[in-house]
Amino acid sequence: MTPEHPTTTGPHDLAVEPPPGCPAHGRGPGGLRRLYGPGAEDLDDLYEELREEHGPVAPALLHDDVPIWVVLGHAENLYMVRTPSRFTRDSRTWTPLREGMVQPDHPLMPHIAWQPICSHAEGDEHKRLRDAVTAAMATIDDRQLRRYIYRSSQRVVNSFCEEGRADLVGQFAEHLPMAVMCHVLGMPEEYDDRMVHAARDALKGTETAIASHTYVMEALSRLTARRRAQPVEDFASHLVTDPAGLTDDEVREHLRLVLFAAYEATVNLLSNALRMVLTDPNFVARLNGGQMTVAQAVEQSLWDEPPFSAVLGYFAKQDTELGGQRIRKGDGLLFAPAPGNVDPRVRPDLSASMMGNRSHLAFGGGPHECPGQDIGRAIADVGVDALLMRLPDVQLDCDEEDLRWTTSIASRHLVALPARFEPRPQQDIVVKPSHSPVPPQRPAMAITHAPRPAPAVADTAAGTPPARGTAAPAPVTAGSTAAASPAAEPGPRPAVTSRSGPAPAPAGAPARRPGAWRRFLAWCRGY
Repeated sequence: MTPEHPTTTGPHDLAVEPPPGCPAHGRGPGGLRRLYGPGAEDLDDLYEELREEHGPVAPALLHDDVPIWVVLGHAENLYMVRTPSRFTRDSRTWTPLREGMVQPDHPLMPHIAWQPICSHAEGDEHKRLRDAVTAAMATIDDRQLRRYIYRSSQRVVNSFCEEGRADLVGQFAEHLPMAVMCHVLGMPEEYDDRMVHAARDALKGTETAIASHTYVMEALSRLTARRRAQPVEDFASHLVTDPAGLTDDEVREHLRLVLFAAYEATVNLLSNALRMVLTDPNFVARLNGGQMTVAQAVEQSLWDEPPFSAVLGYFAKQDTELGGQRIRKGDGLLFAPAPGNVDPRVRPDLSASMMGNRSHLAFGGGPHECPGQDIGRAIADVGVDALLMRLPDVQLDCDEEDLRWTTSIASRHLVALPARFEPRPQQDIVVKPSHSPVPPQRPAMAITHAPRPAPAVADTAAGTPPARGTAAPAPVTAGSTAAASPAAEPGPRPAVTSRSGPAPAPAGAPARRPGAWRRFLAWCRGY
């Protein structure tokens, strides 16, 4: 995968480079800006420089000085992904690859190399594979999924809630998505620390990435074989039994695609949302004041820090024009959600709230739009909500300036998010998230069914009329219960309703049933 490097240092290219501060610093052949090495430590700043210099579509260089177009404009990105007649995901048409400029050991080869999966296919083949994935996704019950996410959140929080301190990236954001995705795919038994480490390592492109990738693929191979022999109700089984007739290799590759894409995207989304909660007072105030829900907060995070900064890649099928640039057949283009989401033509004021606006580029668009985006949203929404319910006093345990990221062309990953909170005991995973012990159940109240005593009738019998607005008592006949009962105190008065609402219930009365809105929220959250 794309090699990651800390934003504070970054790897230096081995070639002789101009000294820092030189106008040629970070430039390659033809004066083009490099998206790697010195001068590319902060890609967000680099993208803005490219936008100012070239407009919404800019020429640049990948590793080994391979030329690429970076699509920086929001409208241009959408046009590219929505126009399959002009742009394709099939890298076999890419001129630098066909001419041997891209070597087999190129750092971006895992992103570039064509694979028999729906995200690289076209036409009827794309429809066959994509329909199978979409049909399998459609079988996932949203409410049951949210219930599982909530319970998984409780398990993860239980692992560190008694300590009073935690790294919310390494101990929460990297574990919750893997637990959920293993369940969704149909291999919950594979979720453990080793699987989490293997997935993170494979995505980082380290020296042990190949071994880690092999470990994950072996788990997916075992899952495919089990479901081929005995299908059940899970994502893998629906892929295996789909009428499209996917082979074992196709099933395994699509399981890998879903696992890695969903995992990496959701880890970054969770990390970014939690960082915003811990570092932005205005954000927290809107959340706590009811002006913003957790789901809306997650959507704002998708605008400000999309899980994938850029995606390699799209390739021109013919000579065309995009963003004022002449694109030749075989040219490669970088789909770039991060700079596209901050396009000044779409967001002239970056501090303005994007509440209710889902037109961001975080999940792509067109035929290759992410089919599992709702799973990622659900994990982030329920996960953040459950964490804040369990640890309402959680706060950052370092200076904000000390936070560090590893960056690559593909993504920007928060290294750690130290947090502190009041230590709390572990909690049963089947009860609602709470930051206080569960109170003991109150004993059942004894209820008697003795007949209510009749009101006194002395005054009426004496000829005194009943008070105005009071119904006259029923006549008493010989042998009636009322006649035989001694005088007693009147029973409790009915509740009086005023303009301000009903009067409070007497002490000891049964709790009122929650309103329709609260019952609906509890149902959505899977409680």
